[in-house]
Amino acid sequence: MYKEIAANKRKTFLMMLLFVALVSGLGWLFSMYAVSGPMLTPYVLIGASVYAFISYFAGSRMALTFNGAREIKKRDNPRLWRIVENLSITNGMPMPKVYIIDDPAPNAMATGRDPRHASVAATTGILEMLTDTELEGVMAHELGHVKNYDIRVSMIAFALVAVVSILADIMLRMTFFRDRDDDNGGSLFFVIGIIAALITPLIATFIQLAISRQREYLADATGAQTTRHPEGLASALEKIGQYGSAMKRQNASTAHLFFANPLKGKSLSGLFSTHPPIGDRVARLRNTDFSK
Repeated sequence: MYKEIAANKRKTFLMMLLFVALVSGLGWLFSMYAVSGPMLTPYVLIGASVYAFISYFAGSRMALTFNGAREIKKRDNPRLWRIVENLSITNGMPMPKVYIIDDPAPNAMATGRDPRHASVAATTGILEMLTDTELEGVMAHELGHVKNYDIRVSMIAFALVAVVSILADIMLRMTFFRDRDDDNGGSLFFVIGIIAALITPLIATFIQLAISRQREYLADATGAQTTRHPEGLASALEKIGQYGSAMKRQNASTAHLFFANPLKGKSLSGLFSTHPPIGDRVARLRNTDFSK
């Protein structure tokens, strides 16, 4: 169990390093194009960091607003409130703010930059569908995201994808308006610029999705460890897989925050999905020894 959690953390760290290397490489190439030297590269990295910082602090409130979440108190839904409260005590974490999303699709989400500034939300659909044990497993998963600081990782990854896309777009425009035969770049830079501008945003998106999937596996393991009852979470996943988790409000920018994929459709065998297949998640829960 602990080996699996450690392995997932290592994979996420390596993917984040790859992400930073990608942004650095594109920043260097952009600098060579813009001023025929690498002097702009540090500024590109500083700009990416500032963008990530802003997204990190503003992202949580925006995500809740975009998805129509309304904050509740204990009297509004004692069942959900008590489950979250008990799990918070078990984890030794502050009680997060609790929200409900009016949507028939069974789903849930967590957001917040750290345990002291965290929020969890459940849809009306998931509250109606799941038993207390299953709902406890789902909310333990969501608190696992908070405990593991997944929102921080996700927001930084999202910001880096945006930075890569902006740089690639600028490079593509510069490439077409640049003299291919000048002494500062020539045909080789023209070809490199085209390839970089077209390929790097796609690579960045794949890295972001891979990070998101690893964090889902990690939150599943953390949730099961918290409740000591992985079958509750596995059963919830199976029910949601049979019913479907696509929500009325379709928002791709916050899809990675949800317990199950909230978007409609299955593109390219799940390559562009923010979540691993439900069957794989269930299999991992049932094949992992949580006593170790």
